[in-house]
Amino acid sequence: MAIKRIIPCLDIRNGKVVKGKKFKDINEVDDPETLAYKYWKDGADELVFYDITASLEDRNISLEFINKVANKIDIPITVGGGINTIEDVEDILSKGAAKVSINTGALKNPKLIKESAVAFGSEKVVLALDVKKIGPNKWNVFTSGGKVDTGKDAIQWAVEGEKMGAGELVINSIDEDGMKKGYDLELLKLITSKVNVPVIASGGAGKLDHFAEGIQIGGADGVLAASVFHYGELTVKEVKEYMKSKGIEVQL
Repeated sequence: MAIKRIIPCLDIRNGKVVKGKKFKDINEVDDPETLAYKYWKDGADELVFYDITASLEDRNISLEFINKVANKIDIPITVGGGINTIEDVEDILSKGAAKVSINTGALKNPKLIKESAVAFGSEKVVLALDVKKIGPNKWNVFTSGGKVDTGKDAIQWAVEGEKMGAGELVINSIDEDGMKKGYDLELLKLITSKVNVPVIASGGAGKLDHFAEGIQIGGADGVLAASVFHYGELTVKEVKEYMKSKGIEVQL
């Protein structure tokens, strides 16, 4: 079994790490440098940073923190939010990010995924999907902080993303975001059965079982979480030790 990744997610607003539930009730947590260093020391495999209001406010991502974080830690960081052009991608990578996560920008201009993959390599391009269940066996992709239904089928969009050149997919369940009831395993199983690139589960981790289920049932290659790490309910080390006890290969 390939090594599975534990990835803390840091949502950024106005230069601070914040967290909410179902993309609402957002509260400030800490500054990105402090948390990034903490998670690195605790054994995180990667970190993901999202400027959560960049697309909503129709502006470029705030990049001031990327250099500072990249200089303090030696694990890959992925950065997303408000990425609309190939120049945005280049700018973020030049500041020390290992990968860019493209969401709304790819929906507005699907060629952005292909252009970025050709220019910088698929391994540096992540397609992120904010997904909500709208009916039995039916999930759509949403934008604008989970407010706007694009009408685009999530599973179809994941498959298209791989074809366009995305080297990784992040599947974020809006329904489960911050709820700590577990990942949307049904959705994950459907997507991981149809794509060949790594899939990262996001939205819903609340206890140790959930991380293992995301991989063993959902088929994910990595599991992303925020609340349980930010508020000290679990540590990356605890999650890894638990997953190891369940026969999941992790980097301790």
